[in-house]
Amino acid sequence: MWLIAINPHSGNGRGSVVTAEVIRYFSLHDISYRAIAAASAEELSNALISEVDNKSYSGVIAVGGDGLAHLVMQICVPRHLAFAVVPAGTGNDFVRTLGWSLDDIEPLLKKITTSEPTPIDLGNVDSEWFGAILSTGFDSVVNERANRLKWPRGPQRYNLAIALELARFTPATYEITCDGESFTTEAMLVAIGNGKSYGGGMNICPQAQINDGLFDLIILEPVSKVEFLKVFPRVYSGSHITHPKIRSIRAKKVTINAKAVAYADGERIGPAPISAECVKDAGLTWKL
Repeated sequence: MWLIAINPHSGNGRGSVVTAEVIRYFSLHDISYRAIAAASAEELSNALISEVDNKSYSGVIAVGGDGLAHLVMQICVPRHLAFAVVPAGTGNDFVRTLGWSLDDIEPLLKKITTSEPTPIDLGNVDSEWFGAILSTGFDSVVNERANRLKWPRGPQRYNLAIALELARFTPATYEITCDGESFTTEAMLVAIGNGKSYGGGMNICPQAQINDGLFDLIILEPVSKVEFLKVFPRVYSGSHITHPKIRSIRAKKVTINAKAVAYADGERIGPAPISAECVKDAGLTWKL
């Protein structure tokens, strides 16, 4: 039996549409399941924990976005329980990292229900698991602003937050330790990648792999606002990493101290200092 965790409100209502597709697939193929939705993330988490601690499931399937994926990781990883994410959110960056289509979900469902999961690396920041990107700096400031905006919906809200925050943003001083080696630098943002992208396809860490036991650390040193606007569009292709003010490091363990707030998989972690580790084969899921 499969446990299906649902966020019907994800992706501006896309969650309910995709859920119907998932249920139809399970019913058509006579696959047993139990579906759970709740009024809040806390209620859903508690319900899922109760289920997996008291019944035997083949795995947990999250129908939603990166926020729901993040929630399900916290439950499944400590229990060595397989989990999968059916994309129904705004960003879907964890699914992008795994290589699955964001539109055609049937191949993903077939893979989940007919094959064994494979181990993948996950990040752990101060005892909280994440699958894609841990970030701090300008992008976190933008996340803070975007979360307060009621309009527009979807990715455009993030773009509006960028426009609102860039004019007054100033770089911060970061004390960073990578695998025991420490340095101090001024930076506009620092991204720690287990996966490749955040913000709905921004390939901030384009060379990151989820099976090498290492983070890809990207540091953007201070540039002018004009130069930032020139470089920013390149993040979608990943070509920004050739810019002379981009510093790239690979490491297993990273500690950051700065006057900054950190986000992981789009979820607020809190103010620095933070300590993160790439944990080899920590999760069980299905890759393309």
